[in-house]
Amino acid sequence: MSAQPDLAQAGELKFGQVGIANLRIRQLDPARLAQEMRERVQRAPNLFARAAVVLDFNNLLHAPSAEQVRALIAALREAGVLPVALAYGTREIDALARELDLPLLAKFRAQYEPASTQAAPAASASPLPAPAPAPPAIPPAARGGDGKPGLIHTSPVRSGQQVYAEQRDLTVLSTVGAGAEVLADGSIHIYGALRGRALAGAQGNTEARIFCREFHAELVAVAGHYKVLEDIPADLHGKPVQVWLDHGQLKLAALD
Repeated sequence: MSAQPDLAQAGELKFGQVGIANLRIRQLDPARLAQEMRERVQRAPNLFARAAVVLDFNNLLHAPSAEQVRALIAALREAGVLPVALAYGTREIDALARELDLPLLAKFRAQYEPASTQAAPAASASPLPAPAPAPPAIPPAARGGDGKPGLIHTSPVRSGQQVYAEQRDLTVLSTVGAGAEVLADGSIHIYGALRGRALAGAQGNTEARIFCREFHAELVAVAGHYKVLEDIPADLHGKPVQVWLDHGQLKLAALD
């Protein structure tokens, strides 16, 4: 009898959420961009060292040349991160990606920079906004903006896992382990320890918030504005904490 053919695939292709950061280029200055990235890597090596990065040139008036992008990629790699693609934009960006033999990514699973963000204005003498009022106590999980009920995740989110609540809030009834990631287009409620990453308002909802019972997060973000653990006051570590945006600034406070 003849041998049966091996019908098993050598590789299984799947599409899903990919942990990848969007670096929105506001000034095409490779040396300065590399220095900023090097500082991020030094502050949080477990988070940023050898991290995959998508380059987004859509905030520039003109698309850069292939030579300029090659210089930027080399500088960023030397700084410790790995540029892997360009962000989708104009026809010029499409042509640039083809010339560089890089893929285009049209949509990110989390926007570390909101799409509406513009270059920061020059400092002025205008008064600073009034301090935000004290944050309210942790509320019940809400419905998403389109009326969808929130997603409830009952088991621990372990290292390497991702849980995403599209167009709704996310409630985790257990812990989020180190190396795990939870995302929501609405708010995130964690009733255990948060040791991994939590990204609320992933599609730009600036009203989203993050609540957790025990704060040890590697990274928290709301509508693209983020902080890593090294940037957060030590007196909040291990405490019940909420995270929200106030005038474009990410705020954290202990919950009573």
